[in-house]
Order: sequence, then structure tokens, then C-alpha cells
Amino acid sequence: MATKQPPPLMKKHSQTDLVSRLKTRKILGVGGEDDDGEVHRSKLTLGSLFSLLRRVWQLVSAIMFSGVAIMALAFPDQLYDAVFDEEPVSSKTPVRLYGGALLSISLIMWNALYTAEKVVIRWTLLTEACYFAVQFLVTTVSLVESGRIATGAVLLLVSRALFILISIYYYYQVGRRPKKV
Repeated sequence: MATKQPPPLMKKHSQTDLVSRLKTRKILGVGGEDDDGEVHRSKLTLGSLFSLLRRVWQLVSAIMFSGVAIMALAFPDQLYDAVFDEEPVSSKTPVRLYGGALLSISLIMWNALYTAEKVVIRWTLLTEACYFAVQFLVTTVSLVESGRIATGAVLLLVSRALFILISIYYYYQVGRRPKKV
């Protein structure tokens, strides 16, 4: 008994069809003129630039978290002295625990750098923003309690406020729905 072969699949070559290609290019907003003589520019460039800048921010954050974590683990006295300009603490354990926590967060940051999933990217940015907010509050309270304002601590507070704003901005931009054309 002979088996009957299924008919070959027919592929539609819609991208080779001129009308279909022009429609696709018009939807994407690239090339060509419309009825008013207006030339379409790429609408994807702003999104690509945003994506590139967000990835750069994620890379800078991962490097920064890793660097501070290694410094806290290896040189706890120097890190504490750089921020608070005080005598080193009697125990290095809290600073080293801080370094361990930062190292854990930095591993999450490094892994998020290689993903394209918006949910993972947003959670990473939110984690980063929350960390910076907690660090801002803890440093502020420590400075108020000690009554001394160190230059390193003020720079840390200003940088953390800026980092909070950047992380929250990217967090909301990643979750934003694209505008319909």
C-alpha cells in the first residue's frame, strides 16, 4: 500500500511583493513619501537610543555595585573612612556584610544585563532604586546623628539622589506602552 505524500507547503513571499513592502515600511515609518510629500523618518531610532542608554546604565550600575562590594569585602576600613571621615569602626563585620549584600545585588545586575525580558529589567531597576533610596536614608540619618557633615557623605547623598532618579526613569520607560501610530 502506497502512502500518499502531503502536498508541498506554499510559502507566500509577501516581503518581495512591492505593495506589501511599501506598507511595511510605511508602518515602520522608514523611507518613502506620503501623499503630502513628507518623507518618513525612522521611528525606531529613538527607541534604539533609549535601549542603548538603558543598557549602558545597567552596565555602569553592575560595575559600580561590583566595585564597591569588592572594596567593602577587601578594604572595609578604607571604605568606611572614605564615606564618613571618622575613625574606623571597631568591627569590620558590618561593612563586610554590606559588601556581601552588594555583591549579591551586583550578580543580579550582571544577569539582567543579558536579558531582553521587560519584567526582569524592570525588577532589576526597581531593586536598584530601592537600594539607593535606603542608602540615602541611612546615610542621612547617620550624618544627622553624628552631627558632622563629611564631604564624601554629601557627594554620596547627591550621587544617590541622582541614581534614584535615573533608575526610576528607566523603570517607568521600560514599562511604558509604545504609542500607536
